[in-house]
Amino acid sequence: MKSWLGVSTGFCAFIVGMAMVVPATQAGDISKGKAAEFILATAKAARTVFVKDIVAKAKAGGVKPNEDWAKADHSIMLPAQFVKAVGSKITDFELGLVGTSPLYASNAPKTDAEKKALAELASGKAKVVTFEDGGQTIGMSADFAIVDGCADCHNKHPKTAKTDWKKGDFMGAIVVRMK
Repeated sequence: MKSWLGVSTGFCAFIVGMAMVVPATQAGDISKGKAAEFILATAKAARTVFVKDIVAKAKAGGVKPNEDWAKADHSIMLPAQFVKAVGSKITDFELGLVGTSPLYASNAPKTDAEKKALAELASGKAKVVTFEDGGQTIGMSADFAIVDGCADCHNKHPKTAKTDWKKGDFMGAIVVRMK
């Protein structure tokens, strides 16, 4: 089971990486805002596949998502860790998460413009926003608790400030920051 998960996760990360880097390298031919939208769509799709296919299959085999997955047997990374792990392998831009009630300070909006964009996404007026901020093109895509496990994990986390998450709730955004 572990080898299947490793191959599946590795393949998924490769596809995500290729799908993100190609639009970024062609950003001269398209706007940075449009490139950010492509990157966000790819990241969101990959994370959805990770949650609904890989995590679901792993759970059926007795492997569970765990924040300390690297140290725990029969564990895989959490979906948020997956997005951040993919982002850590990319050097052309920053890929990460921002939350309305983040468990970690690193997932808080970095600027007032990001706070404003997160509020716009939370209002439901937009699902994706792009904007310029401090010489960077920023893109944010609304992120929701797509399965009960997302809400349950956040509700039970020792660092949570909010304990009433439920499936479908707006939780924050996937963010791309391009120089």
